[in-house]
Amino acid sequence: MQEQFFSYLKSKTPDTSSFVDEVAGVLDVGYDAAYRRINLKTTLSIDEAVKLARYYKISLNKLFEVGSEHSILADLSPPLQSIDGINMWMKKSYENLIPLTKIKGCSVIYSAKDIPVFHTLKDNYLSRYKIYVWLKDIEPEITKKKITFDDFIKSIPKDLLDNAFRLGNIYKDINITEIWNNTTINGTLQQVLYYFEAGALSKDLALKICSDIEDVIRDIEKQAIKQSLDASKGQAIYNLYVNHIHNMSNTMMVITPMQKVFFIPFSVISYIKIEHQPTCEMRYDIFKKEMSSSKLLVNAGEKDRSLFFNRIHHKINRLRERIRIDDDAFDFE
Repeated sequence: MQEQFFSYLKSKTPDTSSFVDEVAGVLDVGYDAAYRRINLKTTLSIDEAVKLARYYKISLNKLFEVGSEHSILADLSPPLQSIDGINMWMKKSYENLIPLTKIKGCSVIYSAKDIPVFHTLKDNYLSRYKIYVWLKDIEPEITKKKITFDDFIKSIPKDLLDNAFRLGNIYKDINITEIWNNTTINGTLQQVLYYFEAGALSKDLALKICSDIEDVIRDIEKQAIKQSLDASKGQAIYNLYVNHIHNMSNTMMVITPMQKVFFIPFSVISYIKIEHQPTCEMRYDIFKKEMSSSKLLVNAGEKDRSLFFNRIHHKINRLRERIRIDDDAFDFE
């Protein structure tokens, strides 16, 4: 295993570099000590292996060769416990996405149980409301102090909003395929209804959020018909599939010419990251099966396309009516 590991690291080293010197520098050991590890005369410790894996940016699954289909390693994103944590998540997500915009052939597939977050990160009430909902889930003091959205919107940090809008914009330069079903809209609408009924959201702002959701859906419809994202610098491709069979999961896969990586929701907006390539290929096959049993909306007839989006607009209008008349007899079905 150690021999295979060092063989893989060598392939990552430029021909002009001394591999032994490089390993010695990363591990902070002498030339002879590094040489003994490379030639298997000294066993590599786990801590040393992790240092090398991080330096050469390789998956821990490659490091330990935990290659069984039943046993893989995964990374868990840092826990979000405050508004500062959400702000840091915005910054890190942006930094992680920037390189993808420079890779030719890079794309994202998204199984949309809810409206993908990058559609909602715009300068409107909906984006601010989404941040409020995330914070309610991770910060108990918000609930204890009975802070309403109307209160929260007056004090939301400007740099947090700037980072949110910046993150939303970066997605416009990545090819994206989304798979929706008839319930994808429900989670967002249910959140508005819940906090309105709980008294944490005023009628006026609830109605404005409904209008923002409607605008987002109209933009998505236009982009699905054009098969391109608005304001994209490089004409990024946008494909929207509708699936009437499977439940979606908010699982996202990033595909590059070098590898595939996918992300599974863990809590709120945190996630589990999987880089193990055999597992990624298995998940990619699931995506392909879901797409094969779905309709690509640009190829669907005008009737099918209109039915799908009209059903969504009907749900938004029903929520709007519910807020206006304050009638308890309401659901989305």
